[in-house]
Amino acid sequence: MTDTTETAPKNATPPKVETGPRRSLSGIKSTGHPHLGNYLGMIRPAIQLQDTHEAYYFVADLHALTTERDPVAMRQQTYEITATFLALGLDVERAAFFRQSDVPEVAELSWYLSCIVAMGELERAHAWKARKDAGDEGAAVHGLFGYPVLMAADILLYDAHVVPVGKDQVQHVEFTRDWANRFNHHFGETFRVPVAGVREDVMTIPGIDGRKMSKSYDNGIDVFMPTKKLKQRVMQIVTDSTALEDPKDPDTSNVVALYKYFATPDELADMKAKMRAGGYGHGHAKLALFEALERSLGPQRAEFDRLMAAPDHIESVLAKGAEKARITAQGVLGRAREKLGFLRRPAGR
Repeated sequence: MTDTTETAPKNATPPKVETGPRRSLSGIKSTGHPHLGNYLGMIRPAIQLQDTHEAYYFVADLHALTTERDPVAMRQQTYEITATFLALGLDVERAAFFRQSDVPEVAELSWYLSCIVAMGELERAHAWKARKDAGDEGAAVHGLFGYPVLMAADILLYDAHVVPVGKDQVQHVEFTRDWANRFNHHFGETFRVPVAGVREDVMTIPGIDGRKMSKSYDNGIDVFMPTKKLKQRVMQIVTDSTALEDPKDPDTSNVVALYKYFATPDELADMKAKMRAGGYGHGHAKLALFEALERSLGPQRAEFDRLMAAPDHIESVLAKGAEKARITAQGVLGRAREKLGFLRRPAGR
């Protein structure tokens, strides 16, 4: 059972009574390799939700266009993300897993939403504020500024009930809720208003340098990094200069901050006790983390490698998922078009 909780503002309108399975929706951008932050914050809880929800998950290649310019790399990264989900247990007979760009309806819906979104709202988006704080917003592409609108279209297009996200992504779901309610207010009941599914036990995952694990910082530990490289990467985690024999504070350790997600409660308690007692170095802790990662993810690495050697199979998975996703997408987009005064398009056009 997943420990993901669905959260909504206290003043949210009570949901309507619905029948049928609840739907989970999330996406992951096709840039770089999936890392442990992606795994803990989104991939693992998303896969767990397939047991209780109707799952729709996608590779966000349209979002990746804000930074990715190499079509070969785009395709390779799409395959890596798909293979990662499959190797970790996604069941394509129950879940729809697809490529974002294979569902063109999302671009049309994004435009409709952009016509009710205020510039000031987009200026409050975390990614844009970070770019502005860096002083180079003038060089940023429009896609970065409008990123939250496309993300909202992703969510609303599939009638999602819950969106599993890390805590740093909750703002996107809040935007989506606001804009769905706004559209419904102006044009009539059209969109289901989703909630964020947040893992309360997963805080921001630190990278090897102590900052948030991010592809932008190149400080991640890849989910299926080869064993030798994984060990080298773990040993690069930044620690303080406390001597081996001296006590250490496990609550400020970047190693412990990762270890707790892959160790048993007894193993975690043992590591903390050893650090507080002294005579237990950061190197010992890093080796324990490496062993825990190998135990948790090593068995799935072979399946990941097998899938990566079968791109035709990955393409068939993505095509099947897109076919299912488009059926839902065309229905939702049809509702929106009718509310706006446009004709409902025939399916498949």
